[in-house]
Amino acid sequence: MRILGTSLRICVDDLEAAVPVYERLAGTPAARFELGAVSVAAVGPFLVMSGPPDELDILRRISATLSVDDVMAAAEALREVDADILVGPRQTSAGRSLVARLPDGTIFEYVDQPDH
Repeated sequence: MRILGTSLRICVDDLEAAVPVYERLAGTPAARFELGAVSVAAVGPFLVMSGPPDELDILRRISATLSVDDVMAAAEALREVDADILVGPRQTSAGRSLVARLPDGTIFEYVDQPDH
């Protein structure tokens, strides 16, 4: 598994007010999508999210999203270090993903692109 990049997760009450700030900081327009009842704006290294408090509480537990070259290789590497795979691997509209808790308790989401 090779980590290609990371995205910081930011939960906000007002996505429309927050997005222009992050667009200005990142120097790039937001790509928007829905994750269940949560609205997401991907802006450079930021994943800005807004939605129902109970769903945001779950998303806040994930420290960061890591882009990897291959989610299946990530799953294998995670098992080798005794991480707990909490969700996935699964196919999503943006590619494959999984959520895992490392032995120290840190939780990361791992994603790859559809062409992998």
